[in-house]
Amino acid sequence: MQESLTERKKTWNTIFIFLAIVTVISSLFYYAIVNLYPSRIYIGGLMWCPAIATIITLRIKGRSISSLNWNWGNWKYIRLSYFIPAVYSLITYILIWIFGFGGLANKGVISDWAKELGLVGIGTLNTTSSIIIAIILLGTVEVIRAAATTLGEEIGWRGFFIYELKKVLSFTGVSVFSGIIWASWHWPLIVYYGENVILELTTFYVVIVSMSFIMTYYTFKSKSLWPAVIFHAVSNVYIQKILPELTIKNEGMEHWLGENGIMFAIVTCVFGIYFWRKAIKEKL
Repeated sequence: MQESLTERKKTWNTIFIFLAIVTVISSLFYYAIVNLYPSRIYIGGLMWCPAIATIITLRIKGRSISSLNWNWGNWKYIRLSYFIPAVYSLITYILIWIFGFGGLANKGVISDWAKELGLVGIGTLNTTSSIIIAIILLGTVEVIRAAATTLGEEIGWRGFFIYELKKVLSFTGVSVFSGIIWASWHWPLIVYYGENVILELTTFYVVIVSMSFIMTYYTFKSKSLWPAVIFHAVSNVYIQKILPELTIKNEGMEHWLGENGIMFAIVTCVFGIYFWRKAIKEKL
């Protein structure tokens, strides 16, 4: 009993050290984001702070970085980690289009999008062809690029943090606690870039905690950090880069759209509940 209590204290001590280091290092990048221009150039560095904090924490604790789950894992979980965020993003925008919170983009908007992607002047591309090519490029090349930064977060959050939490908390506790910490780590960005800060913070916490249930499930099932890296990258690309470009904002309905929108929070919450129940059933 005493040995178990001692191990729990050691685990919470490790968790505290990790979170303290993340906070200190991230604060430097948040200062740069707020005070230096262009601010977005520092976001990539910010996303690697959890990885840096993990490496430092492991060094302090005399553990090797090779102790993390670097193995690729079962391809099934890699495929599902691409499929699930693409599906919930698509469902979100289908509901937005159906309920009239936003409209499908017209040819003019698609043409502008094609110009940004350098697709103009390639043969006789029509609107449909431009959309298909754009989605393929963003869904592959852009996902790979995005994974270079989401890897930094996921080495920390899913590669290290949730495995420490697993030593002292249930699946539900791990998902909720890590989700709240992960969301809280982002809050300066919401405050700095947000327009309706209270609403966006609320929906963001719902989205992140819901995603935490899904990503924790796939991480523990696969025993690998890579499904979380793919999941995070795909979610960012589809909800930030692809579907918003296919949507025209209707005046007064902006709060329903985007990654901080009400609709995305509702959809991800439903998915999160499903994976929470699935994990409990499987005694994960």
